Amino acid sequence: MASGTALIVGVGPGLGLALSRTFAKAGHPVAMLARDKAKLDTYAAELASYGQEVRGYAADVADADNLRAALHSAVTELGAPEVLVYNAGVVRHDAPLGGDDNDWADATAVNVLGARVAADAVLPALRDGRGSLLFTGGGLALFPSPEYASLSVGKAALRAYVQALHAQLAGTGVHATSVTIAGLIGAGEERFDPEVLAQAYLELHQQPEIEWQHELLRD
Repeated sequence: MASGTALIVGVGPGLGLALSRTFAKAGHPVAMLARDKAKLDTYAAELASYGQEVRGYAADVADADNLRAALHSAVTELGAPEVLVYNAGVVRHDAPLGGDDNDWADATAVNVLGARVAADAVLPALRDGRGSLLFTGGGLALFPSPEYASLSVGKAALRAYVQALHAQLAGTGVHATSVTIAGLIGAGEERFDPEVLAQAYLELHQQPEIEWQHELLRD
């Protein structure tokens, strides 16, 4: 049986592209979601050699209705999904006090609310009601930084959300887990290389159910 679609939300030149490449190589049609459709089209052309249909979909993750519509289009065009990877995030220097309220609202919309919107939209469409919902977490959830306050709060909230989702979906055949990356992606250390990390996501998706946990910590 052919593999179901992999929906990758938050695709740029680092981990997002590596995730798209890894799941395409594993035999999944891939939908890549991000704001810049032109870049996504370039990535799709690069991945065409793997023999799977790979398409880009413009999506503003901070806009819940826009994200739902993009996911719906991807599922309609590429087929029922088998895996969702929520890899979107706002990385911004900010402090616990001061700053702009709207900036914090936008960051929270991407770092936390978008994850719930994506999960809520994808779960009913999963092929045969089974699959994986995987979320990119970060070490700031464990060690908050006063220089990246909104991201620290966002990753902590995302981690809590995924733990709650994992518990709710226990026994349903849906694997919900976060990948807490406690290091700088692409900074030269092999364990934080985007391709190495992407392989870990694929292995999570392929895990037997008895091994499912709410979190993979990569430190």
